[in-house]
Amino acid sequence: MALNDPLPTIQSKLFIGGQWCDGVEGGTIAVENPYNGEKLTDIAEATAADVDKAVVAAQRALPGWRALAAHERGRLLLKLADAIEADAANLARLEAMDTGHPIRDCLSLDVPRTVLCFRYFGGMADKLEGSVIPVDAGFLNYVEREPIGVVGAIVPWNFPLMFTSWKMGPALAAGNTVVIKPSEITPLSTLRIGELMQQVGIPNGVVNIVTGYGHTAGQRIAEHPDIGKVAFTGSTATGRRIVQASASNLKKVQLELGGKGPNIVFQDANIAAAIGGSAFAIFHNQGQACIAGSRLILHEAIAEEFLEKFAALARSIKIGDPLDPETEMGPLTSRLHQERVLSFVEIAKEQGGEVLTGGKRPEGDEFAAGCFVEPTIVRAKPDHRVAQEEVFGPFVTVLTFQTDEEALEIANGTDYGLGAGLWTQDITRAHRFAKRLHAGMVWINCYKRVHPGSPFGGVGQSGYGREMGFEAMREYTVTKSVWVNVDAQIPPFYKR
Repeated sequence: MALNDPLPTIQSKLFIGGQWCDGVEGGTIAVENPYNGEKLTDIAEATAADVDKAVVAAQRALPGWRALAAHERGRLLLKLADAIEADAANLARLEAMDTGHPIRDCLSLDVPRTVLCFRYFGGMADKLEGSVIPVDAGFLNYVEREPIGVVGAIVPWNFPLMFTSWKMGPALAAGNTVVIKPSEITPLSTLRIGELMQQVGIPNGVVNIVTGYGHTAGQRIAEHPDIGKVAFTGSTATGRRIVQASASNLKKVQLELGGKGPNIVFQDANIAAAIGGSAFAIFHNQGQACIAGSRLILHEAIAEEFLEKFAALARSIKIGDPLDPETEMGPLTSRLHQERVLSFVEIAKEQGGEVLTGGKRPEGDEFAAGCFVEPTIVRAKPDHRVAQEEVFGPFVTVLTFQTDEEALEIANGTDYGLGAGLWTQDITRAHRFAKRLHAGMVWINCYKRVHPGSPFGGVGQSGYGREMGFEAMREYTVTKSVWVNVDAQIPPFYKR
């Protein structure tokens, strides 16, 4: 499909047991385009009863799916990756209209990363190995990993297509079945993945998609007694509620939560590279990324030069229609979130922060109906709210330092610990900081690099557990230790 071809019918129903259906209670949720406020479709509203149906379907499909040879599960995931790649233009347009992502990013990042993830875990399916443990003479002890069972996956609204693959890929490769809930704000690409799964022959019930609100469908997933694991990406506050709800059956929980990423630029950095990398770190996807470099920590010696060029770059970013290939920044994903991001501008001013650029809706009739916020740069102090709380928008807080120890103290001065970056040509400093930064991921002379083979996740209030790589396969399996009495020995204290 080409970008200028008409879109096929947008899927709007629940996907349960291989069937597209309305919700039990018959409710619907309007899905809007954040660029112009127009309604894209009405999706079926899943409630707790629909989640229960989906879990039953997943349970029925589980024995057959986990018994399927691992290479066969992998083959189906590879077929799915091929189908997504062939459907790239369609998926990219759905994602752009639903989320506000610029179409150029959807085509160059979101869809290719989704394809790569399913391909990686398609190849991983038959690569997960057990182990043999040296134990007492006369005994064999081996350890194998088994699928958890039914997995509940809750996908956020900022990268719905990509995060669908991050959760489905390893869960399915490991032999689990899935009940997945995309955000009610941005469900369209996940529903399209469901259609492609049908096309490539993934068995009915292996994946079930329930589109509903977090406080109903999401809550039921978190508390359901027959779901063995819940994997959640979203806010720290919601993550805490999921942990509480999961206690009903002590299910395994994996949380990828908020961040307040420090992005440190040292005096010896390649300034041009750091400016471009720092802009990508915070302004890509309108700053709506948990790993965004939202705290720009500059050495005082280069701060003024850096900020002059950085602000000029920010002001030059082309804002507009996400479907325009020239657009570099689209709208935020919802009106409510736009209002939240703008509220932090007022918070910054109240605490004595200085707005260097942006901080408002862009001017012009073409932006009136959309959820836009200009790229925003604010000088502040480390204890200001905008330097401590996640804004989750195109909003970067600038802080300065004089010494390495001061930079480290500022960088580690929040409760979050997801991603962190630093720009320096001093290799000793680079490795020293990588070791001492309180973060699950560290980027040196780059930012926001991800790959299916590299573990992704945080520490502290940024959650626990890891997406991607061998770590993800372990997250979606449980360990079983098997002992064999090779010599048929009788315990000495029972001999007669």
